[in-house]
Amino acid sequence: MRPTGNAAARTWIVVAAAGRGTRFDAPMPKQYADLGGKPVLARTLDRLAVLESAGIFVAIAADDSRYDAAIGERAGVVALRCGGATRGSTVRAALAALASRCAPGDWIAVHDAARPCVPREALARLAGELADDATGGLLALPVADTLKRADAPGARSADAAARSGRAGVVPRVLRTEARDGWWLAQTPQMFRYRVLGEAYCRDGAAACTDEAEAVERLAAAGRCGQPRLVIGSAENIKITRAADLALARSILASQGEA
Repeated sequence: MRPTGNAAARTWIVVAAAGRGTRFDAPMPKQYADLGGKPVLARTLDRLAVLESAGIFVAIAADDSRYDAAIGERAGVVALRCGGATRGSTVRAALAALASRCAPGDWIAVHDAARPCVPREALARLAGELADDATGGLLALPVADTLKRADAPGARSADAAARSGRAGVVPRVLRTEARDGWWLAQTPQMFRYRVLGEAYCRDGAAACTDEAEAVERLAAAGRCGQPRLVIGSAENIKITRAADLALARSILASQGEA
């Protein structure tokens, strides 16, 4: 499945997989943790194969010593040892590596290595709804829970402080925030190559926490439209801590995955 609004536009997939897993509390980065007999990254690549693409590029750290043994050779999958200190720097380097392959109107779909459960129907929805969009967009979910603002932005919960072995400020509620209009960003985030490439050439883009933020800054400068929001899925969880693996296994089982 792929965007169909422009027959000449190809889709290239970039998997951000250079993270060190500092919050994962395990002896290996989360993308290589076992998830039902396969590494998390392998599960993610299996799922992304549903998208019709010109190629899948896995952006890993330059010193990654696990990829070859864990993933090995896969048809249509290329490892790029271009990972940087931030997600933004990793994606920017991957875009530079793809520069000779991509046309300005091609699609770049960026996905987290640690999101192995993205439903196939969500991938199809993203491709279909963005088909004729000049900018692109992302999977996301409207916020359903009540939002509380903490009295100290950097406050740490008591249990988090205890786990880390460091003292922390226990936060209290400052106020309740209106949830109308708030969405939780997911991936894939899919943008035209021209748009994403220009967005990551701007100062400060490497510090953006996702591709949409970089594009939002470009849109604010009048260079493109704002990203489009496409309904995602609660099943599209991001594995952040080791305990998330059990939830991911349950989701995969419910989706019919071994």
